[in-house]
Amino acid sequence: MAKFENYCAPSVFNPPTYAQAVKITGGSTMLVLSGQVDYDANGGVANPGDMKAQALACFRHVKAQIEAGGGTVKDIARLNVYVTDMSKVADYRAARAEVFGDVKLASTLVGVTALAQPGFVIEVEAIAIL
Repeated sequence: MAKFENYCAPSVFNPPTYAQAVKITGGSTMLVLSGQVDYDANGGVANPGDMKAQALACFRHVKAQIEAGGGTVKDIARLNVYVTDMSKVADYRAARAEVFGDVKLASTLVGVTALAQPGFVIEVEAIAIL
């Protein structure tokens, strides 16, 4: 099982909500997830334009994918998150906290102009080390 150690160089700001860096030792399996979005049963956009609902779905999909691969959210080494409306970041953060709790992950949040289909407002990629 991999060991995760959050750290931050003394000269770099250490934020309270995510890890600036994660050192991983002892891992033998890596799970690399494609971007997760909020699809409906037919492959269309579920909850068009709703950041909170889509973010919850994306994070739940990430959690489900990691668990299906034999891990837990504590095995996530990195999240890349793409959103189309930075004014809704509070909804994104609330959804992340609801699904991942206080697990601090190395992550990046990027504002983009569009995602794969109109109506998607968030997409989440993840890497986990087991």
